Amino acid sequence: MELTVECQKRVPGSKPKALRREGLIPAVLYGHKGAESVSLTLSEKAAKTLVKDAVVNNTLIRVKTPGWAGKALLRDVQTHPWRGDLYHLSFFSVAAQDSLEVDVPLHFVGEAPGVKEGGALDSVFTELQMECPPDDIPESIEVDVSHLNIGDALHVHELELPPGATPLQEPERVIVSVQPPQLIVEPEEVGDLEALDSESGTESETEAVPEVG
Repeated sequence: MELTVECQKRVPGSKPKALRREGLIPAVLYGHKGAESVSLTLSEKAAKTLVKDAVVNNTLIRVKTPGWAGKALLRDVQTHPWRGDLYHLSFFSVAAQDSLEVDVPLHFVGEAPGVKEGGALDSVFTELQMECPPDDIPESIEVDVSHLNIGDALHVHELELPPGATPLQEPERVIVSVQPPQLIVEPEEVGDLEALDSESGTESETEAVPEVG
């Protein structure tokens, strides 16, 4: 998915708080000229729409600015700690990049036989850090769990990735597994155990009382 957003160059010396009062969100674009960055602004409405539709470090965005337009990733979104108001956006240009490091959501499909037998599907993480060409960023990666029995696990090196994509996690790292069912103790059994503990405690206390006389 590719989105488009229009930005303006930020007036030198302008304060972020004053910009936000005017309905503008401060932003920065970097990566299009080496280490050089460009300070930008965009309307609050456009910023909210972008944040709602884009996935950080995954969705390609066509950024238009006076004098430059190109594809970029939304690298960072800063918000107010508890109000959730947008404070600042960061874009990273991909035009001059042969490959990018991105975070791709994992989409688990199928029903594991181990789950049907009472086991629990345990997903260790739900995103994969990977390196891939800028024009071939997958929206998600399907992880088929339909062959996993109780005690089985799926590792990073077993994933089916798009051509040109390389995972950045360790190959042997577990992505998802099927854990055995937990032993459930019935209330009656709990009561029996408590009664046994009580009886044991009473006997011990009786033995501990010294004889008088």
